[in-house]
Amino acid sequence: MATIVTGKNTEVKFGQGLPTVIIAERINPTGRKELAEELKAGKLDIVRNDAIKQTEAGAHIIDVNVGAVGVDEVKMLPIALKTVMEVTDQPICIDSANHKAIKAALEVYPYKALINSVNGKEESMEEILPLVKESGCAVVCLTMDESGIKNDVQSRVNVARKIIQRADSLGISRDDIVVDCLVMTASTDVNSGKVTLETMKQVVNEFGVATTMGASNISFGMPNRELLNIHFITMSIINGLTAPITDPLIKGLVPAMKAADFLAGRDPYGMIYISDYRKK
Repeated sequence: MATIVTGKNTEVKFGQGLPTVIIAERINPTGRKELAEELKAGKLDIVRNDAIKQTEAGAHIIDVNVGAVGVDEVKMLPIALKTVMEVTDQPICIDSANHKAIKAALEVYPYKALINSVNGKEESMEEILPLVKESGCAVVCLTMDESGIKNDVQSRVNVARKIIQRADSLGISRDDIVVDCLVMTASTDVNSGKVTLETMKQVVNEFGVATTMGASNISFGMPNRELLNIHFITMSIINGLTAPITDPLIKGLVPAMKAADFLAGRDPYGMIYISDYRKK
């Protein structure tokens, strides 16, 4: 099973047993006041520059999120996608909680996108999954529902099962399902990382699908966050992570991921790892 998304002259394939890909997270105004202010003003300089920098750093997929107070997502998300497509051929992850904004973005994206996201709430599945089926895109599935994010493995696996069964009933291929096992902050709950990793292992064992996660959540409130993010991503790769949502500009992240892929058996004979070493 392999999830495939496309951009202009570009195809990115990921899944269990394949090399890990990076979904670049920087085009998101959450916690980035300067970007939020630019988006409210209708400016896209930071969006353009982040798309370029993340592509140059090795990002495989560019996440685009314009959700900020005072921003009309239905209007701005398609414009942001067009801006990103002007400067990179990498596939795009359309990131919004507004299904109307996702629909508007899909109308301007002529390739196969990754939609972020659907969750286990009935309303979400009714709004998003038909868009996935109609567009033929892949979709991120959050392991949360009407009861919120449960901090136990079985509850999250049950939500993943519910979404996958609904997708199956609509004729959506398992190849187009990417499960987000959700990362909570370890500084407030020491078991957060363990719950995510165990959920991921069970999801992979039962369904064999691709997986993702917002990796940087794990380190919130802690010093030297980049070190924690790198180690958590490499631990997750061993446990079935295929496409972390993270910042490719973190120093040392890309080499660490290539090392983890080799050690996890995703890089036969270490050819990707050796090639990257020789370049340096």
